[in-house]
Amino acid sequence: MTAAEISRIAGVTRATVSNWRRRHDDFPAPSAGTESSPLYDLPAVQAWLRGRGHTSTASPTEELRTALRLLGPGSGVAARLFPLVAAASRRTPEELAELAAVPDDQLIARAEKIAGELPAAVPEAEPVRYGPDDAGVVRALLGCVREAGAQAAVDVLAERELDEGAVSGVYQTPDGLALLMARLLPAGASRVLDPACGSGTLLAAAARQGARELFGQDSLPVQGQRTAVRLLLAAPEAETAIRVGDSLRDDAFPDVTVDAVLCNPPFGDRDWGHDELAYDPRWAYGLPPRFESELAWVQHALAHLEPGGHAVMLLPPALAFRSSGRRVRAELIRAGALRAVVSLPARAAYPLHIGLQIWVFQRPQPGGTDRTTVLFVDGEGEQRDGAPGAASATDTATATADTGTRGGSRPRRSGSSSSAVSFDWAGLTDRVLDQWAAFTTAPDTYADEPGVARAVPLVDLLDDVVDVTPARHVRATAADIDPAGLARRVDDLYGQLAEQVTALAASSASGGWQPSGASAREWRTATVSDLARGGALTVLRAATPGTRGSKGSGAPTVERPVLAARDIAAGNPPSGTAVDINPDAAQPVVAGDVLVRAVAGGGDAAAMTRVADDRDAEALLGQHIHLLRPDPARLDPWFLAGFLGAEDNIASASTGSTLVHVTPGRLRVPLLPLEEQRRYGEAFRRVHELRAAARRTAALAADTADTLTTGLTAGVLLPPAGPGSRSV
Repeated sequence: MTAAEISRIAGVTRATVSNWRRRHDDFPAPSAGTESSPLYDLPAVQAWLRGRGHTSTASPTEELRTALRLLGPGSGVAARLFPLVAAASRRTPEELAELAAVPDDQLIARAEKIAGELPAAVPEAEPVRYGPDDAGVVRALLGCVREAGAQAAVDVLAERELDEGAVSGVYQTPDGLALLMARLLPAGASRVLDPACGSGTLLAAAARQGARELFGQDSLPVQGQRTAVRLLLAAPEAETAIRVGDSLRDDAFPDVTVDAVLCNPPFGDRDWGHDELAYDPRWAYGLPPRFESELAWVQHALAHLEPGGHAVMLLPPALAFRSSGRRVRAELIRAGALRAVVSLPARAAYPLHIGLQIWVFQRPQPGGTDRTTVLFVDGEGEQRDGAPGAASATDTATATADTGTRGGSRPRRSGSSSSAVSFDWAGLTDRVLDQWAAFTTAPDTYADEPGVARAVPLVDLLDDVVDVTPARHVRATAADIDPAGLARRVDDLYGQLAEQVTALAASSASGGWQPSGASAREWRTATVSDLARGGALTVLRAATPGTRGSKGSGAPTVERPVLAARDIAAGNPPSGTAVDINPDAAQPVVAGDVLVRAVAGGGDAAAMTRVADDRDAEALLGQHIHLLRPDPARLDPWFLAGFLGAEDNIASASTGSTLVHVTPGRLRVPLLPLEEQRRYGEAFRRVHELRAAARRTAALAADTADTLTTGLTAGVLLPPAGPGSRSV
């Protein structure tokens, strides 16, 4: 391990590690590397730290990553450890702690025994054998399962294996998107196939919606293994069949038909088998063009459906208008197979720089009802309208991936991408499902919603281009706007804006800020871990779905609001739903708690911390939030939140670059008397009020400007009469 990894484990700076090397003769000597970049033996360093009273502040996932790296490339560790994860998930935390504490030889023997319980469940897994060198990684894996959950351990193993295979351009479907796609399926869909299953996110979402027979295939063995273990964890009662291979060239389920298909297929794959599959019977709607591999996946999905069955697929936006795919698109429309197209905002899913689309298909039934319209939903409108919770623009800073990428899953070094982007999935899901439910219930009487959705007759789509891009078909404004009503709305918005500008001006008053002196003030600091050990505060964190105890038998139900990480970033009241929490680890929020976002985009300018107030009290703590509960007799919450949220503090306690994962124990706080803390706390409260007032003012100004533009361009408002002008 490197000196940087030692600093992360010990919760200290690199400079401190350098000092230890110089000052302590018993500090472990380098075991590899070079003089300028030495490498150290992990067990020796851990033993030295324990002897000095230093407890590890690295997250369990980081410790597992470090242990995996020490095994070196080419170890094929994932295939050997996936069965152990599945077996360990069935043990209690106490049993896992007892197992991890035994000597190395006993640990290896017992790990082999329990891993051997489930070898047949993982496709292409080798016989379970561990050697003496595996003791460290086995112990780290058991700790990761115990502390972070089995799914977190699965993701770290897959990340390592994908890195070893030099696989690039593989992206994980976010959990929120997977659930939206699964909820677009009709109720009662029990048999579900994903022919490009990747990490298994879509099949796990289908299981949460009630599917009980799950079929998956992926061309990468590590992804097939990952999906198999994920489903063992998320849906142990479901019947699963996961295979490895190329679904288009070597379909593992040639005779299987299902109720539904969920799929995030590879994009822009030019080597999908165009020539060798030219006469394949699956191409009922026309031979897919060589450079339109997505249309091959679409027809593969339709071929596996029972008549009347549905397929929901995540596809690139160019598929909606490229001229090469026009004939196949036209045949899908004529046959009534295309039911809906939903556009997503950019940054909703990887690759972040493009707005993907959800296409909904239904296999025509012989003699079934003719379908006359296709539904288009503009999910991008939510982002354009500035809805709370949209991802920060900084999330796209390094999103330079080519659109010719594989579907499935690519775990990032900083963690799972299921939460990689702060996004209002609850709002987008409601927006889409409301329209889909209204359309499917009564398609002939469906009423368009301007700016959101529109049902377009098939004949209007079958023109020279056959462009099915939602933004082209969804009308931005209603055709019957009431001029008097819009004028009243404009007057009301101007009144609100004037009041908010006054409030912003009051928050912007100078207030007597003074320099600290000739130089910056210096103070002693302590880490959050130190303060927690001393009883000054308590650190809590909500677990994430998929960890031990989550049964995956459907979406949970809660009666209280849920505080989500996006609410902290945007300054909104609790807006989360049951999907945002793990019901087995629900933590209520108390007024005065300090909340810290656990994940943010690199360079994120949104708020990282927040002090819970009365509107947050009794809300349940959502995913990816650290909760710090200070002792009010020793720590002022606003003082704590202000210093914890400082950019430098967050950076020094984080891992990752594009996405930073905050380790709360490493955050530092000045050691000041309580009265002085309260002075700083009051100042931080004023800063918070200024930020909130600026946010509200900007939102009102944008709403007013949009309403005026709509009124003028729709012909329902007249420009005000000015000097030298007259009304017409």
